Amino acid sequence: MKAKKVPLRKCTGCGEMFDKRTLVRVVKSPEGEVSLDLTGKKSGRGAYVCKNSECLKKAIKRKAFERAFSIKISDDVYNAMEEEIKNA
Repeated sequence: MKAKKVPLRKCTGCGEMFDKRTLVRVVKSPEGEVSLDLTGKKSGRGAYVCKNSECLKKAIKRKAFERAFSIKISDDVYNAMEEEIKNA
């Protein structure tokens, strides 16, 4: 019997590959709004980050999400994402 393939995604903060279910998805909706997607079901372009604030800070510092989504992201959005990760 063939083992089921585990979907891997790269963390935009630390750059390591992890099981998709252990990461938090950051999504840019078709309307251009960027937010955390804790369910993994929102429609739009996704990028992944570890569930810790250190990786999120690294990704923000390197502008990884801005590159992934090709848009400028405001500090308010980043602050809201940090709060959500702390509370998750």
